[in-house]
Amino acid sequence: MNQEPVMITVPGSTANLGPGFDSVGLAVDRYLTLIVKPAEKWLFTSSSPDLADVPTDEQNLIYKVARHVADTYEETLAPCEVEMTSDIPLTRGLGSSAAAIVAGIELANQQMGNRLSVEEKVRLASLWEGHPDNVAASIYGGLVVGTHTEESTHVLYGGVPEVDLVIVVPKHELLTKKARGVLPESLPFKEAVRGSSVANVLVSALLQRNYQAAGEMMSADVFHHPYRQELVPHLDEVIRVVKTETKAYGAALSGAGPTVFCLAPLHEGPSVQNVLQRFFPEFEVSVLPPAKHGIQVREPSFLKEA
Repeated sequence: MNQEPVMITVPGSTANLGPGFDSVGLAVDRYLTLIVKPAEKWLFTSSSPDLADVPTDEQNLIYKVARHVADTYEETLAPCEVEMTSDIPLTRGLGSSAAAIVAGIELANQQMGNRLSVEEKVRLASLWEGHPDNVAASIYGGLVVGTHTEESTHVLYGGVPEVDLVIVVPKHELLTKKARGVLPESLPFKEAVRGSSVANVLVSALLQRNYQAAGEMMSADVFHHPYRQELVPHLDEVIRVVKTETKAYGAALSGAGPTVFCLAPLHEGPSVQNVLQRFFPEFEVSVLPPAKHGIQVREPSFLKEA
């Protein structure tokens, strides 16, 4: 069992990309970082504003996931002090909870002698989260496409898209549970076929780097955009501005929202950001690239300096 201090870094993510509901994910250049050191008892600390209200004891999600993983493999977790930093905003649709889940899995993995394969991490994370899009993106980095049931999980890595991402982040939160609560139990057959075809073209376009076609598909979703519109009233307006006033390929809800993300040509992110900030001055508008790497485990820098 590894008891050396480690630093675990996990990227945030955007999910769905419009019609790829619960299936398509993309890692983004915002991170949850843990510095894990042996201790007498479990303690989670943070100076990050986004983590101000996160539990400091065994009620912390990271601990709960790590405990579950250790129990699954009949291993024992040794207590640790975990210093957390994050620039992933909570409940904004940028994969904050998925990053915490993945961090918990990696924390347990390190204590278990780094025994888990990437596929096992994805399976464990998907079982906990219920779908693979955000968690798999945080594990692999880049673009992922997956499907998940209680019986099996299949995720394919799609590389790192050569684009800029521009995110429009409102000040208000939107709990995933609430965003899922407005979704229908079923869709008419023809509508489901339409949604599936749009998602298929989205994935094909992304893999072929035909971002213009991908952008068109992003706003053609029928699975969740129409139903979450009431919770995210700015969605249609952001999509309209993106299409008519910028060079961006398209826009969609980031995960369950309320953040909206835009797919822009490489190096055009700042110009898209300027336009959107002018139209939506009350929101945070930022440019960030896709994250090239998923989980990274390193020796903490303070040990190297010593």
